[in-house]
Amino acid sequence: MTQDYQSNELIDRLPKHLKQFIKPQNYDDYTPIDQAVWRYTLRRLVNHLSKVAHQSYLEGLEKTGVSVDAIPSMYGMNRILKEIGWAAVAVDGFIPPNAFMEFQAYKVLVIASDIRQLEHIQYTPAPDIIHESAGHAPIIANPDYAEYLRRLGDIGAKAILSKHDMDMYEAVRKLSILKEAEGIPQEAINEAEAEITALQNETVELSEMAQIRNLQWWTVEYGLIGYLEDPKIYGAGLLSSIGESTSCLKETVKKIPYSIDAANQAFDVTKPQPQLYVTPDFSKLMQVLEEFANTLSLRKGGRKGLQRLIASEMVGSIELNTGLQISGKFSRMILNDDNEIIFFKTEGPTTLSYREKELIGHGIDYHKEGFSSPLGKLKNINLAIEDMGPVDLKAYSFYDGKWLEFEFESGIKVEGLNITGIRNLQGKLMLIQLSNCTVTYKGEILFAPEWGTFDMAVGTEVVSAFAGPADSNSFPNLYGESLTKTIKKVKNKATEASEQDYALVRYMRESSDASNEQISALFQKYRDNQSKEWLLLLELLEITKDDTLATSVEDYLHQLIESHPSLKVLITDGINLLKNT
Repeated sequence: MTQDYQSNELIDRLPKHLKQFIKPQNYDDYTPIDQAVWRYTLRRLVNHLSKVAHQSYLEGLEKTGVSVDAIPSMYGMNRILKEIGWAAVAVDGFIPPNAFMEFQAYKVLVIASDIRQLEHIQYTPAPDIIHESAGHAPIIANPDYAEYLRRLGDIGAKAILSKHDMDMYEAVRKLSILKEAEGIPQEAINEAEAEITALQNETVELSEMAQIRNLQWWTVEYGLIGYLEDPKIYGAGLLSSIGESTSCLKETVKKIPYSIDAANQAFDVTKPQPQLYVTPDFSKLMQVLEEFANTLSLRKGGRKGLQRLIASEMVGSIELNTGLQISGKFSRMILNDDNEIIFFKTEGPTTLSYREKELIGHGIDYHKEGFSSPLGKLKNINLAIEDMGPVDLKAYSFYDGKWLEFEFESGIKVEGLNITGIRNLQGKLMLIQLSNCTVTYKGEILFAPEWGTFDMAVGTEVVSAFAGPADSNSFPNLYGESLTKTIKKVKNKATEASEQDYALVRYMRESSDASNEQISALFQKYRDNQSKEWLLLLELLEITKDDTLATSVEDYLHQLIESHPSLKVLITDGINLLKNT
């Protein structure tokens, strides 16, 4: 397989189904305009955040290799992140929720390597390198927060999704791509927003993934920390947003003490948030996470857990009380009168594992048509099969080469030739293989001899149910490709000309080789064309040493504010930043 990105020890250990999302950063694709957007945003953010962000943020900027003056390279970031036990990879925009969480569990930050357009410098719904590397990366230098992020990923990766979650993921990905692409008709954007609104307005039970996504949003993305009356910012969505990093601390935004209630608080990715949660410290985040984890099928198992897996229509796993783990797309279960699971079934590729390791010979190639098994105790026998000792097993003919005929308390009947059994570390049976086997229930054939060898799971209850495979390497194609593809930027001559001018200004600043004549000529060009290129003019204002020319540039910037009021905050903050540095 061709690898088009630089790897390291942390990235090497990622399972194959995650590596499919990694793409090269292609640093040379960043234009001079992109670099100017990065520099302006970071300078403005750092200036503002020095007053309102948690102290770990500014310390982390230096520790994680995020420079104010240039878009960071993934290679450079990884070299520094390695020192705090993390890594970073580039991905193409939004990726599936479970995949995102799983990367976190492996202590790998996923960074959307694209950067927002100049028109969206204040805020973009699309994940971009400003949000990811300037928002997420610095704060993980705090050990308590980094462990919370890893643990959130670990638990979140196993949270069970619903079909509604995947529909929402595709809708949000589509909107983010359309909003950042050039030349997209407003009608198309309106339709994408309407699709999200319609999904948000659907009355559906919150899935486990939806709940953990809410926790992620109100902490990792939009979290505040400290005192309720005077909190600091630590959420990456706020840290990377020029607009919301200011507005979020105003009294108009309601501040709520952080608790498990945040799991049920929805959010709108297209709008500023009307309320935010404040945690007193990072340890509180872990307390709430553990409280929430106790409500998940991962820890509770049972009928509801299996029901959620069936409804998700995605690969998930159950663990039986014997330790046997079954991973696949669950399609059916049969319950007894007490709502206990007495039979389950998967369709398509399935694997069997024990302690997160696939059992040899029980991968997707062997169980390619699915897997099914009864559960429970045998009729008129008080002892469960897994609790039988050697003497008990022999008494009931549960040993190799014997013909078996038995009936479960549920009424499921099994008969066939016992081939062999697989035991767990405690020596208890967790799987029995039978040939020429027939399994029936109330006249229905659940397994017939012509279907091959019957592998019967041994166990009486489902103790855990979770998303994804038990062994992370069992399903190399676990996640399918998104239906929505990224729209690549198409440059026109005007854009190319602007890029050349931005490159010239960058060169003049970095080399300190700028003449008043060059700066004046460039300024006159944009003034004569009545251009809205406010950022380029700010950069010219920064490097000019002629007071008269500087006054002319600043006057023109104020004229732009009068003709384009939406630029007022951007231009005013930019001018103030130059005067204060």
